[in-house]
Amino acid sequence: MSPQVSLFPIAEYWSFYLGFLLLVFLLLAVDLGLVHRKAHAVSIREAAAWSVVWVGLALAFNLAFYLYMVAHFPDDPRLMAVPGFDPMLAARETALEFLAGYIVEYSLSVDNIFVFVVVLSYFRVPPSYQHRVLFFGILGALVFRGIFIALGAALLRFEWVVWLFGAFLILTGAKMMTGGAGSPIEIHERWIIRQFRRHFPVTPGYHGPSFFVRESGRLYATPLFICLLFLEMTDILFAVDSVPAIFGLTREPFVVFTSNVFAILGLRNLYFLLAGAVEKFHLLKYGLGVVLVFVGLKMTLLNRLWHGHFPITWSLAIIVGVIATSIALSLAFPRGGRNTP
Repeated sequence: MSPQVSLFPIAEYWSFYLGFLLLVFLLLAVDLGLVHRKAHAVSIREAAAWSVVWVGLALAFNLAFYLYMVAHFPDDPRLMAVPGFDPMLAARETALEFLAGYIVEYSLSVDNIFVFVVVLSYFRVPPSYQHRVLFFGILGALVFRGIFIALGAALLRFEWVVWLFGAFLILTGAKMMTGGAGSPIEIHERWIIRQFRRHFPVTPGYHGPSFFVRESGRLYATPLFICLLFLEMTDILFAVDSVPAIFGLTREPFVVFTSNVFAILGLRNLYFLLAGAVEKFHLLKYGLGVVLVFVGLKMTLLNRLWHGHFPITWSLAIIVGVIATSIALSLAFPRGGRNTP
């Protein structure tokens, strides 16, 4: 393993970050402005096709990212001045870290879809408007993830924060496996929602795909905006788990951010693809719990036992193996104890 060194410091690679953000906004503009310009219910076939597209884009980006590193690391005097730095090894491991982070975030998203199902059902959001509220929820999620990642990158410079994050992941994983997560939604108890309703008028019904409407000269929020607000709140809670988990796999903020973003971009279509079948993966929470415990142990103990960096190839194999096993067992032993025909 090459010595720990910042591969993509923001001061030198700010154009890299900016270019990636422009790419994301371009993809979102094409999605909303062309593909989903007219509100409609998303079919399973459409969701499956776009899920393949988003996964393909993530893998294509990772390949391009790897080729860039292979071409430019040997010509970077800052990196080559580091004793023992191996540019080819660094490029390979960084690409694998992106892939591992993407898989972890995408897998956690499957578990989060259950909450989305409950929220959209509670607010009785018409199927033709669900893509719109999820789309703008994604925009908010990108902003919050960027803030969380920036804070995490700053805080992880301190050793005690690394141990704190690792311990948090271990406890979260154990809680997930023991069923201690509690009810996924208690909307009437959410303080922010109550305060918003108290200070801002809300219409009793939907007004098409609008988040706000003006009636008798006064601006009203619609239930669609309340649903969006709640989705943003839940994503903040999701980020508390997922961002430390990916920082347990890589210390590169650019890798954390890009893997998070690509997983989030595919979340909407994953929702429409799995919303009706998410309960079939009833053992997934145990697999995700094991993954979070593993990442927490990697962050705190395993890296130190392996001289500073637990092999990313092993990490990737363990993560994929555990998640695939939990999904396979869920299908082989459906809830209720009866095997599928």
